Amino acid sequence: MNINIAQSPLELGKAAGTDAAQLIRETIEVNGEASVILATGTSQFETLNQLLSEKDIDWGKVIIFHLDEYIGLPVDHPASFRKYLQERFVSKVSTLEAAHFIHGQEDPERECARLNKIIAEHPIDVALVGIGENGHLAFNDPPADFETEDPFIVVDLDEKCREQQLGEGWFKSIDEVPKKAISMSIKQILNSKNIICSVPGERKAMAVKNCLEEPVSNLYPASVLQQHSNCTIYLDDLSASLLSRNIA
Repeated sequence: MNINIAQSPLELGKAAGTDAAQLIRETIEVNGEASVILATGTSQFETLNQLLSEKDIDWGKVIIFHLDEYIGLPVDHPASFRKYLQERFVSKVSTLEAAHFIHGQEDPERECARLNKIIAEHPIDVALVGIGENGHLAFNDPPADFETEDPFIVVDLDEKCREQQLGEGWFKSIDEVPKKAISMSIKQILNSKNIICSVPGERKAMAVKNCLEEPVSNLYPASVLQQHSNCTIYLDDLSASLLSRNIA
């Protein structure tokens, strides 16, 4: 695991998006295609913007997966991650080889089985992820399941996670925030060859400190990134503000 600290969310996103683009280009050059995980939420705005601005990526050779989706939320709801990715990314690139979305309105177990079959055929080359205010990775809230081998699983969302979604403006009240989601599992994320983790903002500072300085624990789910040799954590001055000097 490596740590990159920028002075602002914009600089963070430029660094993360530039590095992700280079990894995608290199993978296509070697393998002929690249399988990529895209994260969502406010933490990913600048990273995705930079990735979209990068030149010479043959998007027709890129397969996209996304990390998580609320169960039961319509695709036209402002908080839908399918809507987020379609509007903020997929609609702005040339035709992708494939985009495999999580359909949260389908039967959750059947949807997980469908996605598990697909992703088994496409090992992930580059994963773009973030860290939640409760330390979650995707929607794997603490205490996260570190043991399941299933790529996609049904999870319960804890109160701090749901409050974060409300605080970021995706919902009008806490009662509107779903209590369950489909999430990519911890082990599936760790199977990615390369991980780009973008974490801007002061609200993430304590989670960043816990996940990077405490021992790996399912109480701090993103702490597991410490064990990945090709993971870079992209922070800004605010999200890194509580880190000790020997970490930063």
